[in-house]
Formats: sequence, C-alpha cells, structure tokens
Amino acid sequence: MTAAYDVAAIGNAIVDVIAPCDEAFLAARRLERGAMMLVNEAESAGLYEAMAPGLETSGGSAGNTIAGVASLGGRAAYIGKVADDQLGEVFTHDMRAIGARFDVPPLVGGPATAKSLINVLPDGERTMCTFLGASVELTPADVDPAIVEGAAIVYLEGYLFDPSEARKAFAKAAGLARASDRLIAITLSDSFVVERHREALMEFITDQVDLVFANAAEVSSLFQTDDFDEAVALLRERAPMAAVTRSEKGSVMYSGAKTAVVPAYPVQKVVDTTGAGDQYAAGFMFGLARGRPLEVCGRLGSLAASEVISHYGPRPLVSLKDLAAREGLV
Repeated sequence: MTAAYDVAAIGNAIVDVIAPCDEAFLAARRLERGAMMLVNEAESAGLYEAMAPGLETSGGSAGNTIAGVASLGGRAAYIGKVADDQLGEVFTHDMRAIGARFDVPPLVGGPATAKSLINVLPDGERTMCTFLGASVELTPADVDPAIVEGAAIVYLEGYLFDPSEARKAFAKAAGLARASDRLIAITLSDSFVVERHREALMEFITDQVDLVFANAAEVSSLFQTDDFDEAVALLRERAPMAAVTRSEKGSVMYSGAKTAVVPAYPVQKVVDTTGAGDQYAAGFMFGLARGRPLEVCGRLGSLAASEVISHYGPRPLVSLKDLAAREGLV
C-alpha cells in the first residue's frame, strides 16, 4: 500500500521555554543536572518567573521529530493534544506552517497547553521541568485511523506511557498500524520513563515494535545493566531493528543480522542538546521510509542531530534537506 506520509507521530504536544542557566541556579532549586521531571502548574509558573530570558518554541519530543522529517522534505502528520488557548494556537500554527498535518481538536474547558521549562548549562546539558497540561488529555478518539494507516512509519513517544488515556491512544495507534502492515517505531524518551514503566515497555517492544530509538542511558536502564554491548544484545532479542545514540560517540544500529556504527557529525560548539535524539530519529526514519541503507539512515540521523545542538531550540533552523544534499545523503 502506498503511504500518504513518511512518518506519523503521536506524542505530548508541548511548548518549550529554553533559557541559559548555571549550576548555582539548579542547586538553588534542587534541580538535578540533565534530568527531566514533571511539575504541576504552580511549580511551572514559579520556575518560569525565575528563569533567565529565553526562547519560546513549539516542542514536544515527537513534534520535534515531525519538524525534522518535514525539514528533510518528508511527508509528515502529528497527533497530539493542545488546549484552546494562546499557546495551543501557537503550537497548531507552527505544526501546520512546516507542512505537517495536525488537526486534532483542541481541548476546551480543561488544563492549559503543556509547557516544558528547559534550563541549559554552558556545556549544553539541559534540565527539563515539564507541566503536561492538556497533552495528557489525548484519548483514543483523537487517533485518526486514516492518518495511522496512511503512514509508512508510525512513531510513538515513550512519554505517553504515563497517562492512562494517552496510553490507550498509543495502543489504538499500534493496533491500527499493525493491522495495516505499517512499521511501528518507539522512542524510550527518557530513563525516568523506563524506570516507571520497564515491564510494560518491555512487553510492548517484544509484542508490537519494529524499531526502537534509545540513548545509551535508556537502553541500559531498560535491561538494568551498565554494559552497553550487553544492553544492545538484549534489545536485539526483542526488537528487529534499533538505533541507539551515544552522544559524541555516535550511534549503533542494527536491522536483523546487519549492524552499523555511525560517528557523530562534528560541530563547532554544542549550544543546547535539547532535541538531539528527536532529530536523530527524524533523519533515521526519513531515510528508512525512503528506502535508504541502514548506514545512510544513521548518517541522516547524526546530521540532523548535529544541526539542532548547534543552536538553542529543539527544531531545525536551516533546511535539513539542503544539508543532506550537500553530504550526498538524499
């Protein structure tokens, strides 16, 4: 069946607020360097007031990935929930402006659009405090079968394992994708997600998933081992394909019996690592949807990640399609 979209993604629709900080700022607020934590609306408001001036931009892990796919020239669709408020309008506009399909009705009369407050240290490490707001109100009714069934790859955000209704939407999308013989991909999202939902994630990966995205910390947490090679070998027993990133060490990927190792693209200065994994997934899946070899998929992922860590913000600021063309990857 011909695909209408290269990638359709389901995730938490979030607006990111990104600002520079120092170690003292984190220590004063008892924030763990590099961690991602959930906060309530009042905590979010208090931290927002204390942060330095920064950048406000549409984000959310899967939303960022869709922005990357679109920047590469791919056809993309997104399923997520925003509120009927100003930030919800901003998020909707941003998704449609990049050429992605996004038509989930906004939430009326509930919590506000989700916001992630991201404080970035001078070395690029980011600490995230997220108010999930309306994003967790995603329900199975919001999952349009035509979008899922029309995508070459259906990409699921691991953060959706937290809210129960969103997890049901997650399961509906996976069922539709499987019935339509579409590839199902998942990102583990964060080590805290793995810690909270290890057994459920393991079962889902084993039974449903074709492609897993993770970083070294996440895959090690999944299998509770500090041995990276062992963790990847254990993942290989459960998922037919995976791509595991290792920051400046590049990435390791496999598909069936084939393995490839791709180095990270060099950057002059790491400014902000927010969105690096999201853009890696964008490049990899774009390549996969277009029938590119495994190593080329990894190189596309590394290229997209290198662009996003060279500036503030989780989405590309220049055309990834043009960058990839200059590298001979498209």
